[in-house]
Amino acid sequence: MLREVKSRIFCVDDEKLNLKLLRSLLEPEGYVFEGAENGKAALEAIERRPPDVILLDVMMPNMSGFEVLVALRANAKTRWLPVIMLTALQDVEARVQALEAGCDDFMSKPFDKVELLARVKSLVRIKTYHDQMERYEQNLEAEVARKTEKLLRALKDKDLAHLDTVYRLSRAAEYKDEDTGDHILRMSEYARTLAQHLGLKDKLADALFYAAPMHDVGKIGIPDAILLKPGKLDAAEWEIMKQHTLIGAEILKGSKVGFIKLAEVIALTHHEKWDGSGYPKGLRGDKIPLASRITAIADVYDALTSRRPYKEPFPTEQALKIIRESAGSHFDPRVADAFFACQEQILAIKAKYHTLKPPLLIQMKKKLSSMS
Repeated sequence: MLREVKSRIFCVDDEKLNLKLLRSLLEPEGYVFEGAENGKAALEAIERRPPDVILLDVMMPNMSGFEVLVALRANAKTRWLPVIMLTALQDVEARVQALEAGCDDFMSKPFDKVELLARVKSLVRIKTYHDQMERYEQNLEAEVARKTEKLLRALKDKDLAHLDTVYRLSRAAEYKDEDTGDHILRMSEYARTLAQHLGLKDKLADALFYAAPMHDVGKIGIPDAILLKPGKLDAAEWEIMKQHTLIGAEILKGSKVGFIKLAEVIALTHHEKWDGSGYPKGLRGDKIPLASRITAIADVYDALTSRRPYKEPFPTEQALKIIRESAGSHFDPRVADAFFACQEQILAIKAKYHTLKPPLLIQMKKKLSSMS
């Protein structure tokens, strides 16, 4: 069984006899009585342990009841404590001053016992209600904070799930080639870095981070004999290879998810060139979506500096030279400028993913071959 908590009444009066009288009235009614004979001592005691109601005498030496009340209302910890001013003053000016200072009620001395207890009981009830509302607000704020944190974790988990799905779908297109390594991881980082440097908002840069890895998902539909051919493709083979842009767009079309829609656009147009000589549509200049122009330079740089079935990786300086010379023909000059402006970040990303292992499927194939 819970023990009943008694309400605490704090009385401030420089006359000990008045404090004794108030104690004799309040304690028999079940209140806990506390008191102080001056304003300074009262403020210190109330600060340590705020009571439920304060009975405050007006006329006191050194620090008047008005001054004590002003100090109470200036303190966030005691601002809302109910205060009854006790005064022998009958003039209207004193009562107005008490109300302006922030008192909740006032009584004239000598006071009537029944009236005093009624007013104390009323303010205790108000204080109890205020405390309940304050606890409710605190609990509500805590619950909102908890729910918000839970939602943020859920959104973070959702983003991670999206990225994991994108990564796995993109890797499906790369699994046939052991030398592509972590091309799609570098692609994501390159694309977002360029987007941010070009001034795209974080939301768009993040969408590109998710979408860019799916640029070559259409290679799933290209025969291994063409995709993995160590030499140069003939004209017929090249026409088949170019179909991966259309296949990728077909795989990704129809989604209601923003970054998948963006991935569809990138898959279709990342091989378009600034001068109009690209494929599949021969788009020129700003007709090529910006996301595809960003992805194109990220894709080519990574292809140049990575091993492929038909070539060894180019040295970094040679790859940068090719990018620089291709600005205005293959690449959007503005995107190329951004690429070189954040070159240190690009090189850091390249180094970060440089020594990762080839895909698991390739490792399994090698192991099976060694066992046969």
